[in-house]
Amino acid sequence: MIALKHVLVATDFSEASERALAYGRELARTFGAKLRLLHVVENVASRYATEVAFVDFPDIQVKIEEAGRVRLNSLITDDDRATLGATGVVVTSSAPASAIVDHAMKEPTDVIVVGTHGRTGVAHFFMGSVAERVVQTAPCPVLTVRAHEHDFVAPDALVAVAKTSSN
Repeated sequence: MIALKHVLVATDFSEASERALAYGRELARTFGAKLRLLHVVENVASRYATEVAFVDFPDIQVKIEEAGRVRLNSLITDDDRATLGATGVVVTSSAPASAIVDHAMKEPTDVIVVGTHGRTGVAHFFMGSVAERVVQTAPCPVLTVRAHEHDFVAPDALVAVAKTSSN
């Protein structure tokens, strides 16, 4: 028997991440699990410090993190909070895949749900795949969700319409 108590959805706010969130919500609802959203913001100082010396990196970093928190919290509905105990976490890292895996190791996590952009060829070679690295190193199962593939989870709006029309 599969028992999921903690579902972690990693998001970069892309279309693939939106779809991953739909799957994460449904998994959490189905298993009565807690839902946690994680967004990794880039550590700007480590990336740009050698290129731009006159910039106030700590101030910029704080603003980027706050913008990430605001956007992340906007994804969590009141129903998510009430029904799924949903929370949002923003972490800073230069390596998103490592940050996701580290978070899953530190906090109770039974499954990670992550969107994948489906890059291939040269784009995959140069940009890599965060989802692929998470799958390879995660301490738990990982569900990858592509933005443009067949769904087995109905979008929330369709579920609401179906429930309303059946009453």
